[in-house]
Amino acid sequence: MAVRATLEAHLGSRQVGRVVYGSIIGLAVLVVLEDHPPNAARVAVALLLTGLAVALAEIYSEVIGVETAERHRVTGRQLAEMAGGACAVAVGVAFPAVFFLLASIGVLQLGTAFTIAKWSGLGLIGFYGYWAARFAGAPVDRALAQAVIVATVGAVVIVFKALVH
Repeated sequence: MAVRATLEAHLGSRQVGRVVYGSIIGLAVLVVLEDHPPNAARVAVALLLTGLAVALAEIYSEVIGVETAERHRVTGRQLAEMAGGACAVAVGVAFPAVFFLLASIGVLQLGTAFTIAKWSGLGLIGFYGYWAARFAGAPVDRALAQAVIVATVGAVVIVFKALVH
């Protein structure tokens, strides 16, 4: 029951969008690295550091935005909210590092880690798309269609980012 309650609380939070955003960034990193892959440990480190860099950039840009728009220093509460959102993005970016850590200790092959990481990322994006539609009142068939569409859009974004990178 605790897992279900935690999942429902997460799905009802604004962090979902941030995790999806991070997942798309992480998938783009994977697509770029896959062409000339370093060893598995370096892929894991690249994902973790990318997650950290994006999170710090998110916080910095939010601070600058608030201070210029509201004409006051960011409060501790505002900074905590920004950090929460940035952490969700970092988790989305860095999550696939798990598969590369497993590859670095020989549990998975490097190619398998890339495959699992990409498909699980698209699956996660589709999962969130499905539940977004369901929570918005869509019937199951429309929610499934939305899941497929958003996962496809995620795939297109990944391919586009890989081509222009």
